[in-house]
Amino acid sequence: MTFKPDRSGRFGKAAAASMLAAVFFVHAGAARADAETGRAKAQVCAACHGDNGNSANPAIPSLAGQPKQFIVSALYQFREGNRKDPVMSPMAVGLSNADLNDLAAYFSAQKPGAPTRTTSADKAAAGHELVMRNNCAACHTKTLAGQQHIPRLAGQQYDYLKAQLSAFRASTRADMDGVMTSAAQGLSEQDVEVLSDYLSSLSMP
Repeated sequence: MTFKPDRSGRFGKAAAASMLAAVFFVHAGAARADAETGRAKAQVCAACHGDNGNSANPAIPSLAGQPKQFIVSALYQFREGNRKDPVMSPMAVGLSNADLNDLAAYFSAQKPGAPTRTTSADKAAAGHELVMRNNCAACHTKTLAGQQHIPRLAGQQYDYLKAQLSAFRASTRADMDGVMTSAAQGLSEQDVEVLSDYLSSLSMP
């Protein structure tokens, strides 16, 4: 089931609600998900996302420790064509609902590695101020570890964070409820860089 965003990258309220319902229906099989089965299925993912889901490539996100629902949601969107990527789209198209849940069970159980970046005290203070000003914790939690279908930002790859924030800011990335697009459109290019630098330097609690 493909839901098409409008020109702003947002989905309409009905489409967003339907997509969330579809994702949660897929995730409903999570009780039967098997992390060990997911480990075997994830072997092909390691080439890009790194061993145990800790990416060594600044442009590719780490999956270790991400919320299960977020991983299911992201894979579902790639599978259904709501998000497009030259590598992920063909990888996800053949995944079953069981595959999505097994992969999510595996990656969410992995321990995130050390922060991918270090930053200065001044830059960290500026990044923290932006996080507070934009109320990122309201969705991503106080530790920025993510929850449910909302991703972990702490310790994520700098280049990836910057690319995604820039895409939301430019309304070129699909956004189910428009929250991230609205938040990112209030950011300057420098804000995007400062936020990405700060978030990528954070350790998981």
